[in-house]
Amino acid sequence: MFYPIGGDMAVRSSTLVAIFDLDNASTSKRTREFLAKAEREGQVVPCDELPKTFLITQEFGMDRVYLSSLTYQTLAGRARSQSVR
Repeated sequence: MFYPIGGDMAVRSSTLVAIFDLDNASTSKRTREFLAKAEREGQVVPCDELPKTFLITQEFGMDRVYLSSLTYQTLAGRARSQSVR
């Protein structure tokens, strides 16, 4: 099953590890370091608009960070509704 994350992008729901609010999470030095390292290693998939959240996925032993313009509440609501099905 695929999980829509905004725009024309979707990720496999089975690969989704975590969803973070970018404003709240980026206040942490460790989170900023993690995002900078992911960017340097080419693991970040940007969105077309101003990002509000980031999602971490893991597939085939590889981490990927997706930036999304959707709010944390919207994405978390979608995740809950998919897990109920």
